[in-house]
Amino acid sequence: LDPKVAGRFLFATPTGTMVRAETDPRVGGHFTFVDRRPDMGDVEHVGTYLEIDRSRRLVFDFAVPAYEPTRTKITLDFAPDGAGCRLTLIHEGVFEEYVKQTEGGWSMILAGLERALG
Repeated sequence: LDPKVAGRFLFATPTGTMVRAETDPRVGGHFTFVDRRPDMGDVEHVGTYLEIDRSRRLVFDFAVPAYEPTRTKITLDFAPDGAGCRLTLIHEGVFEEYVKQTEGGWSMILAGLERALG
């Protein structure tokens, strides 16, 4: 929820530069992340926080308006697991033609999260 931390991994690509990371971390608050990518220019990611239960659950809607304005829904559930936690991520409403790209995107984001926190 902290834009300084989230901007290091959320919607960030290895070859891009995060040029804007803004969050309003409250239910009904919005976020915007803009990653400047050499091959695509500025890619804006936007969403609204639907549920925030710190350390347990985060639910938000999400879109990349330049490519698909339809908002999808992401639910992140966190559960303690030894010295860390277990993350369950559910992304609802993804169009069939975006499934592979979406899976790859989340894999990249989670790897970036691991680097940011490690």
